[in-house]
Amino acid sequence: MNSIMFKLVVLFLFVAQTEMFNLLAQVDMKKNKDRESVVAGRFYEGDKNALKAEVEKYLTPQSKSDYLEDLIALIVPHAGYVFSGKIAGMGYKAIDPDKEYKNVFVIGSSHHVWFEGASVYNRGDYITPLGRVEVNKEIADELIASSKYFSFNPDAHSKEHSLEVQLPFLQVQLHKPFKIVPIVLGTQDPYVCRQLAKILKKYFVPGNLFVISSDFSHYPDYETAIEVDKQTAEAIMSNEPERLLKAVKDIKQRHDPNLLTGLCGWTSVLTLMYMTEGDNSIEYKHLGYMNSGDVPYYGDKNRVVGYNAIAVVKKQSDEEFTLTEEQKKLLLDVAHDELAKVVGAKSDIKLPPDEVLDKEVGAHAGAFVSLYNHGELRGCIGQFIGNKPLWRTVREMTDASATRDTRFYPVRKDELKDIKIEISVLTPLKKINDISEIKLGKHGIYIKKGYNSGTFLPQVATKTGWTLEEFLGHCARDKAHIGWDGWKDADIYTYEAIVFSDDDF
Repeated sequence: MNSIMFKLVVLFLFVAQTEMFNLLAQVDMKKNKDRESVVAGRFYEGDKNALKAEVEKYLTPQSKSDYLEDLIALIVPHAGYVFSGKIAGMGYKAIDPDKEYKNVFVIGSSHHVWFEGASVYNRGDYITPLGRVEVNKEIADELIASSKYFSFNPDAHSKEHSLEVQLPFLQVQLHKPFKIVPIVLGTQDPYVCRQLAKILKKYFVPGNLFVISSDFSHYPDYETAIEVDKQTAEAIMSNEPERLLKAVKDIKQRHDPNLLTGLCGWTSVLTLMYMTEGDNSIEYKHLGYMNSGDVPYYGDKNRVVGYNAIAVVKKQSDEEFTLTEEQKKLLLDVAHDELAKVVGAKSDIKLPPDEVLDKEVGAHAGAFVSLYNHGELRGCIGQFIGNKPLWRTVREMTDASATRDTRFYPVRKDELKDIKIEISVLTPLKKINDISEIKLGKHGIYIKKGYNSGTFLPQVATKTGWTLEEFLGHCARDKAHIGWDGWKDADIYTYEAIVFSDDDF
């Protein structure tokens, strides 16, 4: 056999062997293969009894008052239990243990591999020291077949801890059988997150629970962590995805060499927010916060990781929100007290203690605060989502209107005697399908297109005398900056406002 023939035979055998190995690998990938624990004994106890006791410790004390009715999602941390177990427990205590969840979608962002889209484990079940956690392979297969953005990437699951550490809490807290859908995001692209959300929203229904796994700030000092974790949590609680993206960007632009990230699972949280965006039937609730610097014996306050627990629930009541005259006057007093402090003046207003304010005007509602000097607008800023007691929102928006409305210079001390305040307390946003649903003078509008958005309060239409088309056109052009006709292919939301001012008293 000459040398050329010998080389051809060797090449043929090599190719044949390679193809055989590839075929065997494909066959093996089709076999069921359970995903064994990879962090037992490190992130949490490796022994069954010790692990059960460890989880129960973080879930105790627990009572029915902890349970959140119509809980549909949780954002919980995924560090070692000694660091984040307490906050994770605050999240899982919100689950009624006797409620039946058919499926729990456990979603985390990859710490080890990056790829387009998300990987869904559909090859077997997940195993922890507490036993087998069954994967809903039917849903997993549906997701993979539904879009190019879902696939099975074994490397995404083989070392990933963010999903695994959630399972013992679910195994202990949920008394009724459930299945999981394990999803690891490899993307860093908000567009892809939105596409994933569009598909997942089909499953975002009663009877299913979504668990989003994420820690918050990584490695700043203790005080910096508290600051940036509050900023990120408030962005999430707003239910405005663009606000979260801005918070992630702003934290990155701090250029703090010790601040690696403000939210390691931001793509997973963003995907959740794309599912809940614009839904006025849900609300975000903050359940607890700490960072690793708070952990006795282990905490290093020079280099910490932050942990928040946040729940997403269906609102319990659609009853009309009202304010008494006494409550309106109290909110105006809060605003004037804050304005005086902001401009460096002494406030003569005697406000009741915080706990009384919480009782009297503590409902969660969005609000705008408008400042007028001799009838001319001097500042107006607000927020749609009520994620804190109303009086606190009014206080914060008064500060913002006086100092951070970029259309005006900050309010000066010598102007204080001439400033009148108007407060608009808002009802939840409602997405409309036709502009005929807008009632001028009754409805405010919020126009959103991509990253651009703008709003007009209900009273703007009354004060200007605009037609409906002018109301929409001015908002689109002057507020959202998408052009006069930009509203025609934008998302439009309406809301109502309880409007009152100094002139009413």
